[in-house]
Amino acid sequence: METIASTALLKRPTADGLVLTVEAFGDARHPPLIFAHGFGQNRQAWRGSAGTLAEQGWFGLALDGRGHGDSGWLPDGDYRLDQFAQDLNELAGDHPGAILVGASMGGLLGLLVQGEHSEKPFRAMVLVDVTPRWETAGVDRILSFMSAHPEGFDSLQHAADEVARYLPHRERKDPERLRTQLRYIDGRWRWHWDPRLMDRVAQEAAGYIPRLQAAAAKVDVPLLLLSGGRSDVVSRHTIDEFLRLVPQAEHVEIEDATHMVVGDRNEVFTREIARFLERFR
Repeated sequence: METIASTALLKRPTADGLVLTVEAFGDARHPPLIFAHGFGQNRQAWRGSAGTLAEQGWFGLALDGRGHGDSGWLPDGDYRLDQFAQDLNELAGDHPGAILVGASMGGLLGLLVQGEHSEKPFRAMVLVDVTPRWETAGVDRILSFMSAHPEGFDSLQHAADEVARYLPHRERKDPERLRTQLRYIDGRWRWHWDPRLMDRVAQEAAGYIPRLQAAAAKVDVPLLLLSGGRSDVVSRHTIDEFLRLVPQAEHVEIEDATHMVVGDRNEVFTREIARFLERFR
């Protein structure tokens, strides 16, 4: 059966005046899933999984976080993690009983929203290769790649070559597929996120660890943690610590996947989510 394409591109205003882009998959009468991407990514990361799960009877909502993808950028560039969490909470408020699928930063935002709000917006959660404490070396590698080309790229091929160096384990893809990740500005191809995100959100992330751990300890809904067997962002140590904080959590390691689990092993990733979701129909 052919995977369902997105059914609508929605624009959602935030409390502080930005407009966020949300891509919908499937029938809005079906149970809702909210997909929250990682730092520097956008909703395009979820297209394969969201389409497949919509085919199975779920309604997917893939959010472009502020400063990412086709969502608005802050005029002053002063991004804070709490703003992202508030955006996610507002979207969840539109869809009672939603289940969160959050990768990396998206998963951390889910922990903050679920652990710090009395209304508990999600009835279940899937976290993708993220724990409240992470391996610094892995995160530093990601941030180094994100900040390596502030001037952008002179062609899609140039960008594809750099991605291939960063992800050598993946098969090289047609450079044209990078169009959804880049913007063409002043004769250069630049990443589809506000470079000012590196100023505060990236630099202050480690300071949130105690708060994230406290929030995780208050999460009492079913939770699935999917990790990459080759990830350098989470480790056996950080996973074990998380499972002590959230004792009802299940953990599945996806072999041969790095931190970029969704793109590395999308078929396996989607199958594990579908298995977890069956109990919530």
